[in-house]
Amino acid sequence: MTKTAWVFPGQGSQSIGMGVDLVDLPLAQRQFERAKEILGWDIVEICQSQEDKLSRTLYTQPCLYVVESILADVLIERGNTPDLVAGHSLGEYVALYVARVFDFEAGLRLVKRRAELMDSASDGMMAALIGFDREQLEQQIQQTPNVVLANDNSPAQVVISGTPDAVKDVLANIKVKRAVPLNVSGAFHSPLMAEAAAEFQEVLESVSFANAQVPVLSNVEPVPTVEAEQLKHRLQRQMTGSVRWREISLQLPVAGMERVVEIGPGKVLTGLIKRMCPDLVLENINNLTELPT
Repeated sequence: MTKTAWVFPGQGSQSIGMGVDLVDLPLAQRQFERAKEILGWDIVEICQSQEDKLSRTLYTQPCLYVVESILADVLIERGNTPDLVAGHSLGEYVALYVARVFDFEAGLRLVKRRAELMDSASDGMMAALIGFDREQLEQQIQQTPNVVLANDNSPAQVVISGTPDAVKDVLANIKVKRAVPLNVSGAFHSPLMAEAAAEFQEVLESVSFANAQVPVLSNVEPVPTVEAEQLKHRLQRQMTGSVRWREISLQLPVAGMERVVEIGPGKVLTGLIKRMCPDLVLENINNLTELPT
């Protein structure tokens, strides 16, 4: 049998209308209802909002978690299972749910609190960089206080995070083909999130983790593990730590994976993996029509 990894995208992959085609599925109806009770607002309503509430962190993260979890649950219900899971930033919570490290409700409560804390963060900036000299970039980051490599997505695409002055300093002192400031409230995945991470840790400590049913590749430490305490410790570090997606991608064939299915809106992760691991079979499941019958 073909060894398959499931990967789950994070914030930035959301799109208006996502998940709406799932509403007639009994499984989806149950999850949407449970989500409404926990969140106090309606996922489907936010996903359809013409005011684009979906782009606000407070709503983005729970919506992605719920929609991606439902797509994965339908896949499992139809007899499919992964051999390994990973998720990009917020997507790691879906990966842990799919590996049955915690149940749907526990995961959503964590995501709800994470979204609230990250939404209220301020005084930070993030920028995506495309086409640069990695050695020059890393050297400049080392020389500039209050800025870090937040998302190491691929050899040619990264995100830096820090104070606005520090981020602008780095951009002013390196050659980069394209730099795009990200529409986020704070310096996510950087030490500037330490206060929010400390608050979040209290919530995380209250949730019991089980050993994963399949190995998980974590953002801060892309080495497969099923051990509950290790997975929790890695998640604790995620808010202030870098997303090491480049290493996660390269680890997939090393772990024996032959096929990768990206579950959720967009094809961002598929594009990143394709450039680094051209021999892997890549598939996408964005919506109901792409689910196998």
